[in-house]
Amino acid sequence: QVQLVESGGGLVQSGGSLRLSCAASGSISRIYGMGWYRQAPGKQRELVATITDSGSTNYADSVKGRFTISRDNAKNTVYLQMNSLKPEDTAVYYCNAQVRTQIGIIGNYWGQGTQVTVSS
Repeated sequence: QVQLVESGGGLVQSGGSLRLSCAASGSISRIYGMGWYRQAPGKQRELVATITDSGSTNYADSVKGRFTISRDNAKNTVYLQMNSLKPEDTAVYYCNAQVRTQIGIIGNYWGQGTQVTVSS
């Protein structure tokens, strides 16, 4: 079994910064892509940023230049540095990872989500 645990959410004023972390644990052989998604009330879950195991990144247009995704493969952890936050960034942020377990099964895993609220 694989678990993803997010941390770092909270309440911040517009223009402020937050750093989210997501640590993967459990029966892990290898982690491929990792990413962050978000879901605002009444809206569908959307991609925020992804990073491959080799470090290639991809961002939603709405966060380019403000958010930075990174990962520490030794710690099985992915980060999301969020700067210049806007009220429209308010959402539950979910961590995602594609993981090969120690018995060779590749699966797509999600964290429980962390709330980010940006006040105007």
